This record gives sequence, structure tokens and C-alpha cells, in this order.
Amino acid sequence: MNNNQIISLLPYQEPFLFVDDLTMMSSEGITGQYTFKKESYFYEGHFKNNPITPGVILTECMAQIGLVCLGIYILKDQLSEENQPQVALTSSQVDFFLPVLPGEKVTVVSEKEVFRFNKLKCKVKMLNEKNELVCRGQISGMLKA
Repeated sequence: MNNNQIISLLPYQEPFLFVDDLTMMSSEGITGQYTFKKESYFYEGHFKNNPITPGVILTECMAQIGLVCLGIYILKDQLSEENQPQVALTSSQVDFFLPVLPGEKVTVVSEKEVFRFNKLKCKVKMLNEKNELVCRGQISGMLKA
């Protein structure tokens, strides 16, 4: 399964799709990128005259790439256009270190900690274009084909 096939199976669409590309995929982890568009709706009013990407959106980006895309890759033999993945976020714990500004490209790196009884738990981090740590944490969810 290639990156375009995985992205097509995501249960999201614009303006709530936060995956542009996947550059590394294995059953043990995944790496992907997203560029936050300057005109995104969530920048309006999120700090007057100084917009930054809300932490909840950064967490969502990490979950879409690091948990859902990885889960789709792990379940790839059971999925198709007719048999879409079912996803539910069960927990997240994220520490934030740097802001992400409108127009910035980030890289999400995820490592599988455990996948058992349809629950996937990952260690996830987000890096900016300077390869600086933006945020990191653990994200878990239930995935079913």
C-alpha cells in the first residue's frame, strides 16, 4: 500500500485533513508531513494579530499521521475502498515546546508501542522545518477494519 492509497482511506476531508505526504511506512512506525495553510479557518481569532496553530490542531495532525495512517498501514490487508477503517481516539498526552505559524511545514514521526485487540498506542513527535521539536507525546486509539 502506498502513501496515496493510505491517505485516500482516511476518514477526513478538507478542511479537516492534516496529511500531505507519507515518507516512511512500516508496521513499526510512520513519518509524514503537513503544511499548515495560511488561510485555514482556525487562525481567525486565535491570538489577535499574531496567529499560531492551536494545540488541539497540532494534536489532531499527529493523530491523523501517527495513529490513523499507521493503523491503516497495519490493517492494509483487511481494507479497501468498500471496507473503510473505523477509528476512535481513546487518549492523548502531548507536551508542547514551540509554536507553529501559518504556512509552516511540519514532520510527524510515530513509533508503534503496542497494537493489541484493535488498540494502537504510539509515541509521536512533531518537528518543524528546522528539525526542532515542536511537541511530543503518546496517542492511543481503536482501529477496526
